[in-house]
Amino acid sequence: GATDNGAGSSVAIEVLRILTATGARPRRTVRVALWDGEEQEDYFGSMGYVKKHYGDPEPMTLKPEHATLSAYFNYDQGSGKVRGVHLQGNAAAKPIFEQLLAPWADLGAANVTMEGHGQTDHLSFLSVGLPAFDMLQDPLDYESRTHHTSLDAPAWLIEADLKQASTVLASLVLHVANRDAMMPRMELPPKRGVAKP
Repeated sequence: GATDNGAGSSVAIEVLRILTATGARPRRTVRVALWDGEEQEDYFGSMGYVKKHYGDPEPMTLKPEHATLSAYFNYDQGSGKVRGVHLQGNAAAKPIFEQLLAPWADLGAANVTMEGHGQTDHLSFLSVGLPAFDMLQDPLDYESRTHHTSLDAPAWLIEADLKQASTVLASLVLHVANRDAMMPRMELPPKRGVAKP
């Protein structure tokens, strides 16, 4: 579908294009992942990746790569502008995001909420205690019309909103990749799988 999640895929690819076009040289590796199987139980694609590279939430066994991931960003709620970030309860990340998003206040993208947001792939990363953040987006007609319907076509994409989202995310990704310290982590969750709220 175009809004689920052609929008997120195009934003992720555009972030890389922006970083390349501006000559950015991030200190840490920036990786884009386009997941398959999000709608299946336990987020088939992202959870498979997490288990292969970072750890398994069932027994809470972690792999060496777990220590190398600074942050995971998720854009999966249609074509709406970025209005800020869901911190998923990560209080230590709040002042960091308030600073990083402040320059984007004129685009309406400076909201930082402690709230969590579910039903998408960042939950796979959270399940093993990695910093994972879901973007707060304008809802537009995503839930009411396009999500999992035959209307999920390119006509529902808003180019200006996707450009805004790409610009804001490129800035966040670059600044997080260039921080002296990795993004703060919360305590490891108890042993469990990922359950859709």
